[in-house]
Amino acid sequence: MMAKMLMIILLVFIAVPLAGGLLNGLDRKLTARLQGRVGPPVLQPFYDVLKLWQKNTTEVNHGSRYYLYMTLFFVVFTTGIMLSGGNILLAVFILTLAAIFFVLSGYAARSPYSFIGAERELLQMMAYEPMLLLTGIGLYYASGTFFIAEIINTSQPAVLTIPGVLGGLLYILTFKLRKSPFDLSMSHHGHQEIVKGVSTEYTGKDLAILELIHWYETIIALAFVFIFFVYDSILSYFVAAGACVLVYILEIIVDNGVARTKWEFALTSSWIVTGVLGIGNLLLLSYLR
Repeated sequence: MMAKMLMIILLVFIAVPLAGGLLNGLDRKLTARLQGRVGPPVLQPFYDVLKLWQKNTTEVNHGSRYYLYMTLFFVVFTTGIMLSGGNILLAVFILTLAAIFFVLSGYAARSPYSFIGAERELLQMMAYEPMLLLTGIGLYYASGTFFIAEIINTSQPAVLTIPGVLGGLLYILTFKLRKSPFDLSMSHHGHQEIVKGVSTEYTGKDLAILELIHWYETIIALAFVFIFFVYDSILSYFVAAGACVLVYILEIIVDNGVARTKWEFALTSSWIVTGVLGIGNLLLLSYLR
């Protein structure tokens, strides 16, 4: 038990941020190639975070830093729940709590730019949260349990039972990964007209923490996809990993090939997808049973 706990701690605090940083570096490299540029080194995100950590931090409001660190805490907590095979519905609720604290950090900064970013972050939450909740419910329908450790040990992958739920999840992942056309509040690419939204007033270590949060969120988002393809077969883990890589590359291509949309379309389209693919799939499944 102690060895398992130590392994989970190492994964949560070392492996996950390393993987998230590398994915961010690959994202920037592939984005540059798609735009006809050479791009920064793959390890550039780590250099950026280390440099930010060495800079002085200017606080506009003490409460803003508190909310930011609480966001990091709950994101790390979510990661621990998922890696330990815990309750996926609990993971969704904790991840939502992290998003709420992030919105509060934008309001606490008392900047017009961060305020606009917080407003747009709330709109994004309204768009993707219903589908994220349905993902947990759908996995329960497919496996009969909310615990990830049991979901990935069923006789067949969840994607065969709830493909519509997976389709809805893939649609809202663009919100969670902060990519176009749904990067309404902020993005890790510097092309926002609202001056990076919620993160406008962050400097130094706080900005490094914000980047670290994005790394964790990237891995959490792909972990949801991973669960859909894993069952009691070693081969399924390789298939699931390949699916995650494919999804992430597709997200990068879409990010570079599609302009950012208005919030009305983002909200309406996500709810339509949630209703048609998510709820429709669950209703069909309950009818067949």
